[in-house]
Amino acid sequence: MEYLVFLAGLAVVLAGLTWFASWAKRHGRGSGVAGALAAHDEAYRTTAHQSHHELRMQADRKSESGSPDDL
Repeated sequence: MEYLVFLAGLAVVLAGLTWFASWAKRHGRGSGVAGALAAHDEAYRTTAHQSHHELRMQADRKSESGSPDDL
C-alpha cells in the first residue's frame, strides 16, 4: 500500500512539472534559466557554451526566413 501512495505522489509531482514546463514554454518563461545555464557552461564547459551559441544562431536564422507562400 505504501508503494502505491508513493507512486501516486510521484506521478502527481511529475505531471505538475510537465504542466509547468509546457506553461513556461508557451508564455516565454524560462529564458532566465537558459541564461544561467549558459553562464555556467561558459565558465566550466567551453564546448557546451559554444554549442549553445551555435544553436541560438540557427534558431534565429530559421525564424527570419519566410515561406515561399508569403510572397
